[in-house]
Amino acid sequence: MATFTKTRLSAGVWQGVLTLSDGEAPDIDVMHLESPVQGVSVKPLQDNDYLVSVPIPLRALNDGVQSFVVQKLKTQETLASFAIIAGSALDEDLRAESDLLRAELDLLKRAFRRHCVETA
Repeated sequence: MATFTKTRLSAGVWQGVLTLSDGEAPDIDVMHLESPVQGVSVKPLQDNDYLVSVPIPLRALNDGVQSFVVQKLKTQETLASFAIIAGSALDEDLRAESDLLRAELDLLKRAFRRHCVETA
């Protein structure tokens, strides 16, 4: 049984801690667009914990959402996944979120004004 805990994304390297059951080998693979990511490192920490570092390849930095899957090498069992969002897709998401927040704020302002008029 394996568990994976994401720890951080910093300086273009995504990291997580892989915890394995006794005797299990830390054989993993990271896939992006059905291709293995090069340069993945697995370093022992303590007991059955391993630090997994995944360098984000430059070819993956594009507009839109780029998904990565961490999986067991032999069984292809998915242990973790992460995504990077960049470019115009991100702009549209932020604009949509901003519009939603603005609409909710307008609703609250109207309700507050109505409350003030009714209690005055």
